[in-house]
Amino acid sequence: MNHFPSRALPQGLFSGVAMAAVVCAGAAFSAPAEVEPLAIPDFSSNVVGWIAQGVNFQLPPRGPHQVTNDPAYPFKPPGRGEAPTFRVADLTNPILQPWAREELKKRNDRIIGGGTGYTRQVSCWPMGTPAFLLYPAQPIYFIQTPQEVLIIAQMDQQVRHVYLNKFHSTNVQPSWYGESVGHYESDTLVVDTIGMNNQTWVDNYRTPHSDKLHTVERFRLTNEGKTLEASLYVEDPGAYTMPWNAVQRYDRVDQGPLVEFICPENNFNVGDIDPIPIADKPDF
Repeated sequence: MNHFPSRALPQGLFSGVAMAAVVCAGAAFSAPAEVEPLAIPDFSSNVVGWIAQGVNFQLPPRGPHQVTNDPAYPFKPPGRGEAPTFRVADLTNPILQPWAREELKKRNDRIIGGGTGYTRQVSCWPMGTPAFLLYPAQPIYFIQTPQEVLIIAQMDQQVRHVYLNKFHSTNVQPSWYGESVGHYESDTLVVDTIGMNNQTWVDNYRTPHSDKLHTVERFRLTNEGKTLEASLYVEDPGAYTMPWNAVQRYDRVDQGPLVEFICPENNFNVGDIDPIPIADKPDF
């Protein structure tokens, strides 16, 4: 599969036979006059959710990849019958620019010295893009309409908006999840995101990024619809020496509709970083 970014199509530019021609690997051919409307993948299916297979990205088939764990300090998540440990990043990964490696080293040193290394979502902060793909334990849901796809994490009802068949705005205002535009390529939803703010990380190691961060996610169903695969492409000339890829996979769960889960209610601050966000004035 090609993991390089694709530009979204402008709304209303293509339809019917022309759209079918575009998504067929870019091949130039004359389609028959009568063609069935292009079927799109159904990630929603009413009450279907998707639970991530892990709290870290999985390795891509080949090539440069995401930051992984330092083998000298094995990561042991909770719930496995042994004392859990925090993640310690492998600083030898060649994708890291010197300043990004130094930021990760500071966090490594704190953890190795006995400090904490909790993830951002524990303190009820938005995960950002692409770390949104790493929400654990609770499912994500899709709402698909002709103009927009909503991707909702049940954890604190975090919502991403993917605007279909649009170009990016001329002046993108930075935000927690950036500006996402998308389109369908055969059985795949392609999501292109820019405009991330400077308060997020790309993963649970707290790998930093710059304002040049650009991601492309490709969502498709595998394993006879029982698995959702998200192939991730990341480029950021302000933080990484090269583009890199990663993968996340989700298991289908038919557990009913999304339920309300408000993270900050009756919660408490965890560890020595990231206090729970508190509004200093009402929104209304």
